[in-house]
Amino acid sequence: MKAKRLAVLKTYKLFIGGAFPRSESGRVRPALAADGKTLLGNYAQASRKDFRDAVVKARAAQSKWAASSAYLRGQILYRAAELLESRRAELESELRRAIGKIDEVSQAIDLLVHYAGWTDKYGPLFSAVNPVASPHFNFTFPEPTGVVCAVCPDTPPLLALAALIAPAILSGNSVIVLASERHPLPAVTFAEILATSDMPGGVVNILTGLRGELAPQFADHLDVNAVIDGSGDAGTAKTLQAGSASNLKRHADHSLAEADWKSAAENPYWILDTVEMKTAWHPMGA
Repeated sequence: MKAKRLAVLKTYKLFIGGAFPRSESGRVRPALAADGKTLLGNYAQASRKDFRDAVVKARAAQSKWAASSAYLRGQILYRAAELLESRRAELESELRRAIGKIDEVSQAIDLLVHYAGWTDKYGPLFSAVNPVASPHFNFTFPEPTGVVCAVCPDTPPLLALAALIAPAILSGNSVIVLASERHPLPAVTFAEILATSDMPGGVVNILTGLRGELAPQFADHLDVNAVIDGSGDAGTAKTLQAGSASNLKRHADHSLAEADWKSAAENPYWILDTVEMKTAWHPMGA
């Protein structure tokens, strides 16, 4: 009698600096299907050291990314949407097994295209020429804040990931994102898409693991400039707010009800949560 073949399940890695390392701790966790029993694969459980490594890579990539043109950043975001479209079937299958729904793939693609169009528009829209009582021109304009950390909700795992990444990176920030704790696999597949796009390594870093372990690190690290909380979890919110207050990070709450992530996440004001308004003076006639 022919023996039944056992499937070789994938072990999903972290995404740090454009590479896919295992956690330095060697820890992995099982990813379960919507029934709570079927094993879909395993994924790396990021440690504090993995997070610190991601901060180093994000900081190294940020200045060059910020110096690139708005047009180029928009083209790269649009390219990510194109590649996401090309792997739609794979992600829909992954989401169907994990949460029983597939509609968020289309929504994530549309969201990336939406924010790709904002890269050269948010600056003119949110800039200002200010009236001053002296013979000067006075201009205010937005600039990226630096390294941004974001925490995803459990659902929707893919759409929320795209909605937290896109408005942060389009201005020139680099990001470190903690994926859905319950359904992390679509996030790592999305990382594989970014790795084969034109996105420079280190601009987007995706960690998988436990919020309770990594959220305090996000809040306390002194080389992180802003934290975005999309978790919808009260304990995580308290941790991020307390850390941000102690070391003066920017903090924004982007938590939404699951049904609202498509419509409410198309919000240009989310871009402002990770930029700083700079003012320049120039003498008249000079």
